[in-house]
Amino acid sequence: MTKQDRNRADARFNKTNLAKAGKSEQEVAAKAVLDNMARLKALRLAREAAEPPLPPAVKKARAKSPKKSGEKAPALSDWLAGQQSGGRRT
Repeated sequence: MTKQDRNRADARFNKTNLAKAGKSEQEVAAKAVLDNMARLKALRLAREAAEPPLPPAVKKARAKSPKKSGEKAPALSDWLAGQQSGGRRT
């Protein structure tokens, strides 16, 4: 029996043993991830329970700028002339 044949036989044997055990590497890795998430969640909940509750955030009201109702915007032609004389050429 050559070394290559022996390795092939070992690989087949290990594959069947994994199937018999009922857990693949993927299932073991998934369980490890879920266990870690549960541990981190428990730590977070414990930390949040130990902290005093935060006061509710107070929203600041925006100061509205007083707009003069009698004041109108300049006419479009006046505005365009001002833009061109100001150095804008679009």
